[in-house]
Amino acid sequence: MSTSSSLKAGLLALACGLLVTAGPALAGRPCEDGKPTVDQIRRGMDLAQATAAALDRSGADVVLLARAGQDLGEYGLRWSHLGFVYRETAGSGADARSVWRVVHKLNQCGTALADLYRQGLGEFFLDNPHRYEASFSVLKPELQQALLPVLRENARAAALHAPDYNMVAYPWSRQYQQSNQWALETLAAAAAPREVLNRAQAQDWLQRQGYQPSDLRLSTAKRLGARIGMANVAFDDHPSAKRFAGHIETTTADTVFSWLTRSGHGQAPQSVKAAP
Repeated sequence: MSTSSSLKAGLLALACGLLVTAGPALAGRPCEDGKPTVDQIRRGMDLAQATAAALDRSGADVVLLARAGQDLGEYGLRWSHLGFVYRETAGSGADARSVWRVVHKLNQCGTALADLYRQGLGEFFLDNPHRYEASFSVLKPELQQALLPVLRENARAAALHAPDYNMVAYPWSRQYQQSNQWALETLAAAAAPREVLNRAQAQDWLQRQGYQPSDLRLSTAKRLGARIGMANVAFDDHPSAKRFAGHIETTTADTVFSWLTRSGHGQAPQSVKAAP
């Protein structure tokens, strides 16, 4: 078998997983016609394998996993995208083995719509990320157990999902919802099932629990350029006073990790790197 064929076979084994909802093949990825290169597949595979090994060692059943899909260093951020990862058992008897599934929200190829997807780790890292590095937070045990049935059942995973997507959605508005925001609101519903039955209640709970979003400093020119050139960016859900002053608050993986550690809902994040 050739090197390319071996990589593709390994990728299929890692990436196998069903979509929570059907959608375009390029959902959440740059709108490019070209297929991943052999090197991109190899590096994505390496990162997926390293991440799976780290998750196995953690002893966790559910974690929040981040990837560095974009370079956000300009805003002091290391991670661009969050997803839940949960452990499943594949096979039975002597053939039984643990596998990891990712449930996350993806924007449909630069549009203002998004869906939820269930994927394998291989596919999660196949988007030609800015850095072949990942980070995850092991959630506290009772939160893991509350999230497991939610993540395994499509309808429950989508209970607080809103399809109208905005990359910089305001965290305390229900007009839009970006990927990290869905993950955080879903976590809130699992953590406080009697208090959180909808998005408004999830956001109220997160505010009471001390979650603080990132404050991106965006100039008027940058806001106008993004709004005109990108269908998946909007600012009309942000308070006018903050918006006109260039303060754009949004949910980021970095602030979610900080809040998990500070609140005790999760452990300090652990980083994973692919081999060079």
